[in-house]
Amino acid sequence: MSKKVILSGIQSTGNLHLGNYLGAIKNWEKMQDEYDCNYMIANLHTLTIRNDPEKLRNNTLNLLALYIAAGINPEKSNIFIQSQVSEHSELAWVLNCYTYMGELSRMTQFKDKSAKHADNINAGLFTYPVLMAADILLYQADLVPVGEDQKQHLEITRDIAERFNSIYGETFKIPDAYVTKIAARVMGLQNPTSKMSKSSTDANDCVFLTDDANVILKKFKKAVTDSENVVRYDKENKPGISNLMSIYSAITGKSNEEIEKEFNGKGYGEFKTKVAECVIEELRPIQEKYKELIDNPKYLEDIYTKGAEKAKAIAEKTLRDVYEKIGLII
Repeated sequence: MSKKVILSGIQSTGNLHLGNYLGAIKNWEKMQDEYDCNYMIANLHTLTIRNDPEKLRNNTLNLLALYIAAGINPEKSNIFIQSQVSEHSELAWVLNCYTYMGELSRMTQFKDKSAKHADNINAGLFTYPVLMAADILLYQADLVPVGEDQKQHLEITRDIAERFNSIYGETFKIPDAYVTKIAARVMGLQNPTSKMSKSSTDANDCVFLTDDANVILKKFKKAVTDSENVVRYDKENKPGISNLMSIYSAITGKSNEEIEKEFNGKGYGEFKTKVAECVIEELRPIQEKYKELIDNPKYLEDIYTKGAEKAKAIAEKTLRDVYEKIGLII
């Protein structure tokens, strides 16, 4: 039997952080033997905000290098850059015509991003979920790894696919969510009630994969906790400590009960240092591999060129079927 198809991606708007790694890429690496994996660098999605062109190009290549350094094997998974596969934009336009304004206006991310970028509320920000739907449906994905904050995007993707299929017959596979249970949502170190984000205005809130050991240690030592000084998981009343426990658990594989026992009678200072050391050791081989890859642009070019060719072969087949069904001459 053929493997189930997975499609996922991360925007190339900046350096990857610990939340990207523990919530997504670390799990992607584990999926490679079981699934037919397609991992995209979503640079078209970055255009909803204003980018420096050279920085965007560099961020795209840096993200490719970090994908590979973090364990995504180009021999097992297909890694490609979204903008190199024009079918994404083409299918997005078609699907825009099968998506309702009311559906898009209810998307919480549109509301959140509009508040953050009040001076640039563009049409792309509004139709962003349709491009995401095109990303997924082009590859006939069975599963899409999503965090809690992305479930709404998958739901609208399913709605669009079902609507199109009901009109024109079976065209798109209806994708399901692949939700990771451990550290699926790493929170900020300074604001543990909000998801860790590279757009945070507090430099100590986010741990980047390329941060050196001293920087990582300092960020964890400054992490927000509480006054109880007891290592105990309580997401509602102890969000800071609970977040640190989730990070430690995701790397060590230890349960919350085991972590509580390990640090019973020990203070927050010792616990935060231990979590930092754990993160530093986890990221050390990734950082070493990343430095090798970023110094080898020819290798990276070979990877993304082959990835685009493979992705395009799949995407072309889906788009041709769509065009034929809706009556476009191709």
